[in-house]
Amino acid sequence: MTMGQTLSNSSSSGAPELTPGVLDVDPVLAIGQEPVDADADLKDLLRWASDLQQEQPMVLGYPEALDFRDHDLAPLLDVLVNNVGDPGSRDASGVSAKAHELAVIQFMAAMAGTTVDEVYGYITTGGLEGIERGPELARERLPHAAVYASDQAHYGVRKAARRLGMRVVSVPSRPDGSMDPDELRLRIAVRDYVPLGTRGARRQTPPRRHPAGDLRHYLPRRLRRRGDPASSCSAGGEVHVHVDAAMGGVIAAHAPSELSWSIADGADSLSMSGHKVIGAPVPCGVFLARRDLVGGGEVGAEYVGATDRTWGCSRSGLAVLLLWRRLRAWGHQGLRQRVQSCLDTAAYAAETLATVPQAAVDRVPNTVKSSRQRDGCGV
Repeated sequence: MTMGQTLSNSSSSGAPELTPGVLDVDPVLAIGQEPVDADADLKDLLRWASDLQQEQPMVLGYPEALDFRDHDLAPLLDVLVNNVGDPGSRDASGVSAKAHELAVIQFMAAMAGTTVDEVYGYITTGGLEGIERGPELARERLPHAAVYASDQAHYGVRKAARRLGMRVVSVPSRPDGSMDPDELRLRIAVRDYVPLGTRGARRQTPPRRHPAGDLRHYLPRRLRRRGDPASSCSAGGEVHVHVDAAMGGVIAAHAPSELSWSIADGADSLSMSGHKVIGAPVPCGVFLARRDLVGGGEVGAEYVGATDRTWGCSRSGLAVLLLWRRLRAWGHQGLRQRVQSCLDTAAYAAETLATVPQAAVDRVPNTVKSSRQRDGCGV
């Protein structure tokens, strides 16, 4: 069986369309029975990397940091670093970077207003893994729950819910992009099953419009209890609040103004990306959850010798080391400076674009969206 997607002819609008089909493998890159010239492949790969580096200054709008330089860590590519199982569990491999991972988790926990004694966490392959792990925890204690997600939530929310067999209830958003609390209250009232909670109030992947704001604003004011999001929907039943803080979490934690978004503000679990604001040459992220919601962990096979509550079992120790190095070099002070630089750049972009005739500029703290009417057409 062959599965995949191919690029079909362009649509009438001129945009290419993806349709199901057989993967078209470039014959130059095909892997066959006989070995090929390794030196020639090396030259091609280095040329490809050089082309990417030249393109980086012109990459605009995609939420990934590109200003990292890790070539001095090239020797790490000659060793296997495999973090098997839980970061706090010893394993039999002896080739892990779990000590470094625990240091990263400790730092990220502090960022989220908590400690490693209060939360369980680990380094993920990216934001979507955390998006899945959060509702999976909720499903364990709320097996018939639904996922209440903003209509602007990342597509990964629906993808994760489908794989978990959970129903998604889409909640309309307000003009500023935040979830409409009245619409949320209405959907809770008309459903005859226990709600899971709110999802996806943080991600800033285009075409998202809003920043990481106040988590409590996404919940019905009348149902709040001492401002705790986890109990805000108590009239509809027990809830689990997962925060998709892919990009906004690091920014919210280090922005000049105080924002509510984290474990300290009532979230039960959250996920953040490591390659967006912090920056890394490989996709990675962090998942955190209240420790009392995570079970004791299954013991892996005898040859593993570790407890494992992660999704991946074997996880990239290289990603751990890259994040550890970056965070050690910056600390919270360096991240505050980095976030301020992002905000200043966004402010400059908004002010400059506003001088363009007929341009409409919409700015949230670190994201600028601009459109311009030209000859009756939006650009």
